[in-house]
Formats: sequence, C-alpha cells, structure tokens
Amino acid sequence: MTPTPLDQTLDRANSDVVLVVDDVPDNLAVLHDALDESGYTVLVATSGEAALQRAQQALPDAVLLDAMMPGMDGFEVARRLKADPRTAPIPIIFMTGLTETEHLVAALESGGVDYVTKPIKPKEVLARMNVHLQGARRARQEARQAGQARNALDAFGYASITVRVSDGRLMWQTALARDLLQRYFGTSAPVTPEPVVDWLRRHLAEAQAAIEPPRLSFDQGSRRITFRLHQQTGDSEGGGDWLIVMQEVSDEAVIEAMSFSFKLTAREAEVLYWVVKGKINRDIGDILGASPATIKKHLERVFAKLGVETRTAAAAMAMNRIRQLNPQFEG
Repeated sequence: MTPTPLDQTLDRANSDVVLVVDDVPDNLAVLHDALDESGYTVLVATSGEAALQRAQQALPDAVLLDAMMPGMDGFEVARRLKADPRTAPIPIIFMTGLTETEHLVAALESGGVDYVTKPIKPKEVLARMNVHLQGARRARQEARQAGQARNALDAFGYASITVRVSDGRLMWQTALARDLLQRYFGTSAPVTPEPVVDWLRRHLAEAQAAIEPPRLSFDQGSRRITFRLHQQTGDSEGGGDWLIVMQEVSDEAVIEAMSFSFKLTAREAEVLYWVVKGKINRDIGDILGASPATIKKHLERVFAKLGVETRTAAAAMAMNRIRQLNPQFEG
C-alpha cells in the first residue's frame, strides 16, 4: 500500500504548519511548546538534510531556521529551499545568535524574509511569524485564483504560459502549452522561444498602457499558433511577469475542443464538426469512412448530449462554442 504524502495528512484547514529547524533539542522544545499552545501544527528537524526532506514532504506554511548548524548550515538550507519551485514560496525566518551585519545580510540574501536573535523569545517569534504567514496566505490565495483562471483557459482549448521580461525565462506553463512549444519551436522550460520574447519586449509599453498589441502567429502546415498578451502577473520590476495565451487553430484542435466542451467521444465530435460545416450524413460517412446509418447513430447521441433535437440546433450550439474558442473559425 502506497503511503499518503505527508502534506495531504496535515489538517491545514484548521492549523498552519510550521517547520522548526535547530540542532539544539532544548531550543526545539521551547519553540515546539510555544507554537503548539498557539494552535500551530509543529514539525521539527535537527539537521539541514532532515530539514530539506521534511520541507519537501510536508510543504509547511513557514520555516523557523537556525542559521548556524553543523554540516549543512541554515544559509545553504534556505538557498536549496528557494531553488525548488515547490518550496520556494515558503517564508523562512532565521534564528541566529550572530548579530553582525554580514550574517544578517547573508540570512536575507539566502532567502530569509526575517530573523530573530537568540536567546529565542517565543512571543517575538510568534508575532513576527504571524505577519509573514498572513502574507503567505494572501499569496497562496492569489496563486490559486490565478491557477484556476489559467487552468480554465487550458481546458477550453487555450494554452497559457508566464514569461519574465527581464531575462525571458519561462516561469510557468500548462500541459497543452508545453506540447505546443515543443511541437512548433522545439523548446522546453525554462527556455521561451526567442521570437516570443522579442515580441513581448517590443510591445511591452503598449501592454503596460492597457493597449492590446498585435498578436503573434506562426504557421505549421495546416495549423497555426497564435500568441496574445493577457495580463501582467508579477510585479513591474524589470518589466514583470506576463501571462501569454496561446491558441492553435486547426480542424483537429476544434474537434478536440468540442469533444471536451460537450463531453463527446472523438468520433461524435468529428461528426458534429462536419455537421457544422454543412455536410449531410452521406458526405460525413464518406469523409470518416462510415455508413450513413452509423453517422445517424452518432448524431443521435450528439443530440442527446447537447440536449437538442435537430441538426440546426446542434450546429448553432457548436458554432457558438467554437467561435468562443476560435474566433477565426469559419463554418
């Protein structure tokens, strides 16, 4: 039996999860008790290696991290957490007995959002951590909302990517976007196709002024892929991150989109597509290599799934949906 991942067994609805990392058991005990009494779920680690493993398993809401530990120190732990996309958003608060400026700067440069000095004062730790947890909650909520919007685009036949203007890095992509970029440009994350980066930078001023720039298109045989700037998703430093919506226009793409939208089988979607194109059952049968009687049966199931009774009604419903997905489509 496969064990359930730790991050799925924690009661996140009622308690934030805090990972405390310190090689001194007494320090762990003090913080554990204070956090537990305040309603947090507390996880502990006594070394840098254990901290990384625990963080990757549990994806805590915050990390309290001892700066100076034998072996892997807290600065290296923080750098590794920030290098992993899954743990990068977690706020890290350093605990350090070193108050020299160079050590505090090192803590912040390695990814810490704050620090507290030893000997640890639990009330101070709780106060500082609560501030950062509130910020993290807002960030997660915004990310979830953005993710839901992006996934909705993907589900309806669109693909989307996020590109950072400063270095042209591909920061995020849907599964469909990954496939399209590989097929049209032979690139994969974190590389953004150079023509796309050039287009983004060339029209950045228009986009920032809320003027939609011209779309970017590339043809590949009977298929065409189009890029459209959608919205800025990151801060404006260096141009920010931009969500770009990609759309492939082709018979196959339209059929796949109809299949998904109306929960049709691949063959039912093909039949409906050719109905939209004005073909009669005999012609559709010739195109698909099936008898008119078979096409009629497919069409009856299409009518039932769409909740209509006639070819005209089915074609109108499908055309409306297709034009939502592919405004360039001509019936």
